[in-house]
Amino acid sequence: MLNRVFCIFFFLSSWGAFAQKQTSNNEFTFMLNELLTHSIKEVLPLEISTDKEIVFLDAREKEEFKVSHIKNAKWVGYETFDPKRLKKTPKNSAIVIYCSIGFRSEKIGEQLIEMGYTNVSNLYGGIFEWINQNKKVYNSSKETQKIHTYDKEWSKWLQKGEKIY
Repeated sequence: MLNRVFCIFFFLSSWGAFAQKQTSNNEFTFMLNELLTHSIKEVLPLEISTDKEIVFLDAREKEEFKVSHIKNAKWVGYETFDPKRLKKTPKNSAIVIYCSIGFRSEKIGEQLIEMGYTNVSNLYGGIFEWINQNKKVYNSSKETQKIHTYDKEWSKWLQKGEKIY
């Protein structure tokens, strides 16, 4: 009996380690789980507390960032990533890094961890899921509904907002 109780306890306590994140679209979630390596902590938009000080890093290219980004996000890029852009960001900062869907940001997040950053999370589903979950984005001067979708193929994962290519 004690053995059975231990097995049930072990299973339930381990479940969180194996649980997958879930986006607002099952097909999107399936695609992400196939594409991502899940090498760094992942967070959904609705799991982000706005009362905590978070450094948002945008791992898309500059043209995508200019169309819209999460409020106060710092652009770091992907193809043009340069660690010098983070020299004023303390290594223990709570960082949420994002791109369109989470692939590029996962790769930059891995580099941040190698550089000694200790509290890095990847926005699961990226800015697409951010918008899909009714979060706000901004351009250089105001709130906007425009989202650069990288290309027409990837745009199918954006369910809300105005698609820009």
